[in-house]
Amino acid sequence: MASFPLFLAARYLRPKRSFSSVIPVVTVLGVMLGVAILMIVLAVMTGFGDVWRDRILSFSPHVVVQGRYGDLRDPDAMCDRVSELPGVEGACPAIMFPAMLRGDGGRDPVTVTVLGVDPDRPSVVANAAGRIVAGAYDVRDDRAIVGRELAWRLGAAPGDRFLCYSPLNLKSADELYFPEEIEIAGVFDMGLAKFDDGLLVCSLGMARDLMGMDGGARMLQVQVSDPNRAWETAAAVDDALAPWTVSSTWMDQDRVLFNALRTEKTMMFVLLAFIAIVAAFCVTNTLIVITIQKTKEIGLMKALGFSGAQIKSAFVLHGLVQCVLGELLGLGLGWLVLHNLQRLVRMLARWGWDVFPEAVYGLPELPWRVVPSDVAAVVGIVFAFCLAASFLPASLAARLDPVKAINQE
Repeated sequence: MASFPLFLAARYLRPKRSFSSVIPVVTVLGVMLGVAILMIVLAVMTGFGDVWRDRILSFSPHVVVQGRYGDLRDPDAMCDRVSELPGVEGACPAIMFPAMLRGDGGRDPVTVTVLGVDPDRPSVVANAAGRIVAGAYDVRDDRAIVGRELAWRLGAAPGDRFLCYSPLNLKSADELYFPEEIEIAGVFDMGLAKFDDGLLVCSLGMARDLMGMDGGARMLQVQVSDPNRAWETAAAVDDALAPWTVSSTWMDQDRVLFNALRTEKTMMFVLLAFIAIVAAFCVTNTLIVITIQKTKEIGLMKALGFSGAQIKSAFVLHGLVQCVLGELLGLGLGWLVLHNLQRLVRMLARWGWDVFPEAVYGLPELPWRVVPSDVAAVVGIVFAFCLAASFLPASLAARLDPVKAINQE
């Protein structure tokens, strides 16, 4: 008697060959599509987040250490001390400030952000050596490297020379600071506008000359072995250099971007969850149809002594079997689509639908990564909707009056 609900659910899953037998198949397909779409979209959103994170970390320091009361007076000693901390791979003094470049080609001056680093110390800027698209990586003496978009705006090529004007000319009306001549040694392409469109990297000495500094630095750029735990290093640096410094991590510096990506992913999940609600309505529809078709049979079973709880359990199991089968097929479909995502994109491009133009996104392939917690969330929310959708028709079937049900025409 205890296995009766399962037996009845299995029997109703094998209806007679008629038009109504298509309804459970449609329900399973609806659940499958809902799970697959949710899984694919969340994987792609995660992939985009990984790409932006990797690109930012490829040219941004993991920890930035600044003076609490002004410039860092002895940055070399601080770098040596910070480099001894656990998890630190390197520390480099740096100066960053806005400036203006002007060439001899008659073009308008261009405002840039100048980043001066010590070429003799390990620095995140050295990652640009692998992303040079013209010239060579060289930031010694009066040579500098610029981003691809900035080079285009300047009309610059390796070997060209420009005058860099110090911002101190705007700060003081009584003093005149002469510009420094800078030679463009190389052009890099990091794939992010914040780096490629307005950044000039030069030596620490050149930056000091432009800012009228005899020594010191504005910040320390620290690289750590585990960027996800950069906050621990930031706290250790502040303890080691207390009370003269204050540290921030790459997560703090780009909090707006990562919060936007996280919010966008959450909103996509919420909006696409309505697909799961539609699939749940399919489950409800299937059970209501079965209840109407089997009214007399249900009345007869209740007249023979089967309880309403058993009838209700059978219908709930019927809905959950469709749900679980649809989820398994949806996970398989989602995995299959993700592993053939690039082929699908190229196929659509051949048909005239360029859904992922490389010129717009700057990526050769559509990124994706499946996160187990995202898959668990998709499976859980679809299962919860289907479970809730199964209870209404199951309750209606359990409350049928046996006499009226048997006598129904």
